Amino acid sequence: MQLAFVLVEPKVPENVGAAARALCTMGFGDLWLVNSDLHTRPEAHWLAHGSRHILDNARIFPDLATLRNSVDLLIGTSAKPRHQRQHWHGPADLKQALANKGASVARAALLFGREDRGLANDELALCDLLTGIPMRTTYPSLNLAQSVMLYAWELSGLPAAAGDVSPAGEDGLAALRQRLERLLPALDTPREGKLAHWLFERLPLLSQRDIGFVHTLCGNVERALRRK
Repeated sequence: MQLAFVLVEPKVPENVGAAARALCTMGFGDLWLVNSDLHTRPEAHWLAHGSRHILDNARIFPDLATLRNSVDLLIGTSAKPRHQRQHWHGPADLKQALANKGASVARAALLFGREDRGLANDELALCDLLTGIPMRTTYPSLNLAQSVMLYAWELSGLPAAAGDVSPAGEDGLAALRQRLERLLPALDTPREGKLAHWLFERLPLLSQRDIGFVHTLCGNVERALRRK
């Protein structure tokens, strides 16, 4: 699995440089930014310290919807459960959830919101999983670069956390999501209905083995529909 760390419209170039340094120390190399060029600022390079190559190779997206189409799994950070989601992962739980995906996910992205207001609800709604760092106090949030460092440290042991990976293919999570989106209308199940909402919210929680099982189940249903 190739994991990218994404800064959504960061406000402070020093935070971008410090985030790049954090990724470099933990063995990650993919820094993506949404609607920002702060990685080019001198202030970002001042704090990069040996990780300027990460800033130089940063990938830029005009908006989050474009990024969404570039990954198999999108993970949003939030200080607390929001957007009526039932599942909210701490960093250690997120590591286990990603490890369970195996080869079913080739590319994943972890989103960090703006320093002043985080990710908006409509941005969190695009995410497959939500994660946050439990706090001992009621202080609202960590510094952006501190949050990146904590996640990079926790997730650094993931297999193939950095470097090239093979595509997930037709038996992966993204392919299963697309397959169900095609199949549900044939079963008279509206995409915006409660059942579909329940299904797609839990889909990213499945392990690689479970994803394979649901692919097999979908194949059986598709063959039954063709016979009819």
